[in-house]
Amino acid sequence: MTLLDHVPAAPAGAAGDGGRALVRALHALVRAEAGAEAQAAGVEAADLEQSVWLKLLERRPGPGVPADPARWVRAVVRAEARVARRRIRRERAYTAGESPGDWAGCPERIAVGADERRALRTAVGRLPGRCPRLLEAMLAPHDPTYREIAGELGMSQGSLGPMRSRCLGCLRRMLAAEVVAPELRGMER
Repeated sequence: MTLLDHVPAAPAGAAGDGGRALVRALHALVRAEAGAEAQAAGVEAADLEQSVWLKLLERRPGPGVPADPARWVRAVVRAEARVARRRIRRERAYTAGESPGDWAGCPERIAVGADERRALRTAVGRLPGRCPRLLEAMLAPHDPTYREIAGELGMSQGSLGPMRSRCLGCLRRMLAAEVVAPELRGMER
């Protein structure tokens, strides 16, 4: 399908051919102007060309033909290129670890985070032996060192690592048992 297929046919008895001649006449000029301005604007020539044709179609409710079509095409291509340059200056690509949107201040994310922390603290409280005290100390907001935790719990600093590992394994198993398995989707056998 070509651009000429998108121009409406002239009604019977109407003067001209419904703009097809205008499209044929301007097609090469629009393509050349868009190609010349696209690289400087940082966009693809086809995108720039498409926006120019859109401007022409938006302008067509009246007589449709600009007084000086070549000047109009040049002006519209340059205006669309300026818009594209401004947009590119404002937009920036996401970095590798960055998520789209600011989720830190999102009320939904705050509520979900508080719910997750509450569930974690509840699960930590149900752990056996000295695990609840150890993990509560490690989850403390002031971020204590192993030396501070060992002094608080009255145990050697060297035994904190292995005990933390056992407690976290127990916590993982406990939380995995509480999580509901997702339902099967699609065709089941």
